[in-house]
Amino acid sequence: MRILGLDIGSRSVDAVWLEDGRIVDWAVADSGFDPGSAATDFVGRDAHDAIVSTGYGRHAARERFGGSAVTEITAYGMGASALFPAAAAVLDIGGQDTKVIALGSGGKITDFEMNDKCAAGTGKFLEVMARALGFSLQEMADAALAAESGVAISSMCTVFAESEVTGLVHRGEDRRRIARGLHESIAKRTLGSLKRVNARGPLVFAGGVAKNPAMVTLIADGFAGEVWVPDEAQIVGAYGAALSAEGSGGG
Repeated sequence: MRILGLDIGSRSVDAVWLEDGRIVDWAVADSGFDPGSAATDFVGRDAHDAIVSTGYGRHAARERFGGSAVTEITAYGMGASALFPAAAAVLDIGGQDTKVIALGSGGKITDFEMNDKCAAGTGKFLEVMARALGFSLQEMADAALAAESGVAISSMCTVFAESEVTGLVHRGEDRRRIARGLHESIAKRTLGSLKRVNARGPLVFAGGVAKNPAMVTLIADGFAGEVWVPDEAQIVGAYGAALSAEGSGGG
């Protein structure tokens, strides 16, 4: 049986083709202004017997393509557990939301917290801050790692933080220290969420922001346990969605 798992997020559409429990192909595309178009391309790319969608666009995808849909919490819990059977927690920082999930025995979800009301601390937040600093995302991460200390950032609201960062730049503050401070603010917020769900290690760090070395370093430094980043951190949700069709659990 060949299954297509789709994770339709705010910044990317991720796809995993699963056959007999094994990943046979995967792909990631920018959502752009029409995530449905990217999803349509993936649906028509290879033959499949079933489709399972997750992400904020999962219901629209189910109506458009058929198949079933699972929550992001279920999908990320299943995907992370399949990739790392010893995982005890999952962190996903995507384009516009953050998810923290505590796992019990067999990858069962025991608690979770999801920030989906505000872009603070997400990939979108980092994109806006990078532009305010005149950096690319990679340059901002490198700058943060190069700084010995960070400037305290008082606001995590994207609009207010952008104004604050612009003011710091105009006052001549070292952009590397500003970048460090922004990453430290996100890490502090994220570590607080992990603590609230009693997350323990090993922690699987998934999502697009897991490709940011400064965020990985700061989360790993502040978390009381090992932090593991999948080779393809963006497809964990799509993988879990596909797995759910094989009766591996979830709902």
